[in-house]
Amino acid sequence: MARPPAGRPSADEPDPTDDESVPIDEDDEAADEDEDELDDDEEDDDEEDDVDDEDDELEDEDAVNDEDSDEPLAATPRRTSTAEHFWQRVRVDPVEVALPAGVGYTLRAYRQNTDITPADVSDREQDVALPTRRAYVEASDLDDSDLDGRAGRRDKDDADEDNLDEYEDELAADDDDEDEDAEEDVDETAMVDEDVVEEVPVFLSHRGHLLVFRSAESLVDFVLSDAEHDLQQIDTWESVSRGIRPEYVVASSDDTYELDLVVKNLRGGQDVWDPPLLIRAGQFARDLSHALRVEPVMLALAPGAPLDELDDALRVVADGGLTGFFARRRLKKVGAESASLGWRTVIGKISAIVDWRD
Repeated sequence: MARPPAGRPSADEPDPTDDESVPIDEDDEAADEDEDELDDDEEDDDEEDDVDDEDDELEDEDAVNDEDSDEPLAATPRRTSTAEHFWQRVRVDPVEVALPAGVGYTLRAYRQNTDITPADVSDREQDVALPTRRAYVEASDLDDSDLDGRAGRRDKDDADEDNLDEYEDELAADDDDEDEDAEEDVDETAMVDEDVVEEVPVFLSHRGHLLVFRSAESLVDFVLSDAEHDLQQIDTWESVSRGIRPEYVVASSDDTYELDLVVKNLRGGQDVWDPPLLIRAGQFARDLSHALRVEPVMLALAPGAPLDELDDALRVVADGGLTGFFARRRLKKVGAESASLGWRTVIGKISAIVDWRD
């Protein structure tokens, strides 16, 4: 019998593939399936890892964005439209003032001078001696010889004055008519001044002291209390006390005064002077000195005073144009040292009447 070719099974021998007792191919298929499943699992794990990594990156970006968005809000509170409407309705403004002792909040309103009572400053100590027209000399400082010498000179002066009496009488007749006309003009001017009606500032103050609160919450707590103060006399105070909220106490840029930076800015010289900073400081100082009758500050900022002339020049510079150019030339003639000394005195007087509340 011939042998079958190599590699081909004999017809009489059973086919090993038909033998169910040898699961070679099934094991191979099972192994292949397991390998495929492992590969799929690994791919799924890789995809999940990629998704997790993307989620982590997004969370990190969100955290950074949240930090960036939260940081400016915390540093600079925003005045909402609701708060703006409230302050316009009650005609009162929150004021933020920075002094060498710190930063705080207060309130200010403008009303007709005929509708308010001036602040009572009788309990406030006189912090400056106003100049007098006549200097008095104690009698104990003069000896008898000084008195005799003065008496002799006085007799001689009296003789000279007698010689002038006739001339003075002649002049008096001519001056009488002029004096009468001048008195009439003065009387008319006084009558006009008494009838002048103008808006004047009223602050959250008491007994001649400005009440400044270090937080918006403490200011609101005071407003809601029954404590006495000068703003209680305005017509809209009931609406203020009924509707105020801590989140409303945000001063506008025009009502923010950085008096703690004024002296340092002036010392830097004319080239670095900040007109808006100095102009706002002057406005606040004038309002406060008139409302609480701080005479040294009123005199320092009175028309014609050096600090008032400085303020006028700064306003022209702020307006710009050709007049601003000439105003800058005027500023160069202002002494930086004298201006800083004058403002340091003003800020010292203001600080002395501030009552800080926590």
